[in-house]
Order: sequence, then structure tokens, then C-alpha cells
Amino acid sequence: MIDLNFTFFIQLVNFLIALMVLNLILYRPIRGIISKRAEFMSSRLEEIEKFTSAAEEKLESYNSALEEARKQAQSIRLELKEQGYLEEKSLLEKAMSEAAALIKEARAKFEQEKQVALKALEAKVADYAGKVASKVLGEA
Repeated sequence: MIDLNFTFFIQLVNFLIALMVLNLILYRPIRGIISKRAEFMSSRLEEIEKFTSAAEEKLESYNSALEEARKQAQSIRLELKEQGYLEEKSLLEKAMSEAAALIKEARAKFEQEKQVALKALEAKVADYAGKVASKVLGEA
């Protein structure tokens, strides 16, 4: 059985004094360091979250700018393609008209040469007809 005598109270006072000394020397500084570390970590976590959100915003901005640039490039490409098609069409029309003019000119020249040749042959037809008739009739 436990005796409650004078030494018990001395032990209790020693224990309380040791507890107060440990609290002043050890526990308070450790709790202060832990609370400062927790504050530091929370501030760093907030900075990381801000940095992450800023990075995500920049990435979204970059992606939207890239998409807009792609759309502009597509429209420019289509516009240039249409301009090329129109230029090709006008060049083909010009070449066709030049070719038609050359053909018309060649036909006119051919017709003119044909008429000259026919006139030359008509002039000689009477002479040839006479020569043929004399050979056929035997007069040579």
C-alpha cells in the first residue's frame, strides 16, 4: 500500500518544478519552431498555388493565341489559294484568247494563200486545158 508522507509532497513539487523548467527551456521553443515552420510551409504552399495558377493562365493564353494564329494562317492560305486560282484562270483565258487569235490569223493567212493559189491556177487552167485537149486530140 502507498504511504502518503512528506516525501510524496517533495516528489510532487520536484515533478512540478521539472515540468515548468522543461516547459520554459524545451517545449515552448520547440512549439514556436514548429508553428513558424507551419507558417513558412503554408506561405510556400500559397506561393506554389499562385505560381501554378499563373502558369495555367499563361498556358491557356498561349493555347488560345496558337489556335487564333492557326485560324488566321488557314484563312490566309485559303485566300492565297483563291487568288492563285483566279490568276490561273485569267492566265488560261488570256492564253486561250491569244491561241484563238493566232488560229484565226493563221486561217485568214491560209485562206488568202489559197485564194492566191486558186487565182494562179485559174490563170493557168485555160493554158493547161488547151495543152490537154491538144494531146487528147492528137495535135502535138
